[in-house]
Amino acid sequence: MPKINLFTKIVALIIIMLTPILLLYFYSNKTSTDVLREELNKSNTNQLVFFQNEVNTTIDSLAIWPDLLIQDPDIASLRDFFTEMNELSLNTITLIKRIQTKLAIQQNSSKWTSSLHIYSPILHRDITDRDAIMYDDADLKKRLKPGWQVKPVDQGQSEHYVFSRYAVMPYSSYLDPSGANLIIEVQFDSSNIKDMLDKFKSGGQREPFYYMENVGTIFNRSVNKERTELVLSELQAEPLQDMESRTVQVGEEKYMVNIVKSEMIGWYLIDYIPISEIIRPIQKTNQLFYVSMAGLLLLCCTAAYLLYAQVQVPIKRLVIGFQKLKNGDYSVRMKPRGRSEFGFLYTRFNLMVAQIQELFETVYLEKIHVREARLKQLQSQINPHFFYNCFSFISSMAKLEKNEAVVAMSHHLSNYYRYTTRQERDLVAMSEEISFVTSYLEIQKMRMARLHYSIDMPQEMQHLEIPPLMLQPLVENAVIHGIEAWSDASSIRITGEWFEDGARLIVEDDGKGMSAEEMLILQHKMQHQMDENMGCGLWNVHQRMHLRFRGTAGVSFSSSNLGGLKVMITWSTA
Repeated sequence: MPKINLFTKIVALIIIMLTPILLLYFYSNKTSTDVLREELNKSNTNQLVFFQNEVNTTIDSLAIWPDLLIQDPDIASLRDFFTEMNELSLNTITLIKRIQTKLAIQQNSSKWTSSLHIYSPILHRDITDRDAIMYDDADLKKRLKPGWQVKPVDQGQSEHYVFSRYAVMPYSSYLDPSGANLIIEVQFDSSNIKDMLDKFKSGGQREPFYYMENVGTIFNRSVNKERTELVLSELQAEPLQDMESRTVQVGEEKYMVNIVKSEMIGWYLIDYIPISEIIRPIQKTNQLFYVSMAGLLLLCCTAAYLLYAQVQVPIKRLVIGFQKLKNGDYSVRMKPRGRSEFGFLYTRFNLMVAQIQELFETVYLEKIHVREARLKQLQSQINPHFFYNCFSFISSMAKLEKNEAVVAMSHHLSNYYRYTTRQERDLVAMSEEISFVTSYLEIQKMRMARLHYSIDMPQEMQHLEIPPLMLQPLVENAVIHGIEAWSDASSIRITGEWFEDGARLIVEDDGKGMSAEEMLILQHKMQHQMDENMGCGLWNVHQRMHLRFRGTAGVSFSSSNLGGLKVMITWSTA
């Protein structure tokens, strides 16, 4: 019987060790796939519900227009005509013009394209925001029904629908249209819904559309109509539920379908996504895992072979370890094997490196703790100054019995307090800081009616993380020293921008500004210890940014094209 050598034993041991890992991975992969599919299903359903609620909210706001307009005095006065007119009098024309102006204002108040029609049975006129024409009374009475009505419109090969809703006086005229003395109709077409579907889809793999049995389908504009109709035909095999999820198969592809019914108009919002798109990342992970396992097996076999190598290999490893230690890599460790002399050397080497690394890590942690303590001390100096101004304003407004200003200030102050009291975090999102500054500016705007401000922040900067209370001191200085101190000043502009190596926040005002010499002196003070004659706001911001991001991070000053001072916070994002 041939003797099995050590190399073969080691390879066999490696294979035995890898086998449970492979089996565990297969089980974990299957579980992860099922969980991912379930969570994605819930997420898609929640997104559909949110989108459906957004559409329903818009439609609901349109639905109340007729009920509101029917109470308008000018529109209600149309019921006071008791004599039919073939020609309109001057007073009637003036009344119609006022009504048309109100209709135009109402239509422009919605982000959807819509139209309002007022039907006067006595005048036999259909009054819109642009015209007042005769209408077919029989056709109107035929269409007059409660709730939303849907009418297909022929536009070539494109499915197009008009949604309409009526309000009548008296309300009983729904049953007897001949008794109506005033009818108001609001209309919108399906292009509005298509716009929202396009926005909801936004270039992804999803294919949202609306469907109503025996009426039709509203697709998004980039839809794969052939595939969508195949999916819809599979869904029609079973009755649609108000909210459900299904898996349907079209050809060789399976799709995950989510359905939510609109309580407002009765249409079903349906969205589907190929399951292959869901599991594609898992498939890539599987491929990477298999390649990694093959590489690991190869490396293990190589390591087994190296056990037969010459004695120079352990010596070379020890030399390499000392070289890495010399270069500052204190994570280097030697792997002792057996009880040979090399094993003893490797063990002693590891103990030595571990002690050195522990010493360096201890010193480094102490430096970090000192820096963090200084950051929190600097941050804590800002809050009392702003609270003092807020409470002073509330006191003044209360004495003047301006209750609305007190309530508004208290509301914004509560937002501020909620923001500052949870600043145990060292970094916050830019969007939170902008929201906080907006509350501050709204407070100052109540104090100074002439104050105007604008915020221009790129969307990609909203997610940047910065130390809290960075922007507020700059804005506060712009208000106090730029706007309040200069009666002709009124504007503050806040801008965010990228540059080659980082980002920049800019606060500008149209106040008196500073001379070049004054800005140079102020910039010099930013670099030195704060004295008793110097405010802590700008200095704190500069010091905190410099401590956090190092390098050239901090506050700088220049003249603004608005006429006042431009203050910039600059830091590197690399």
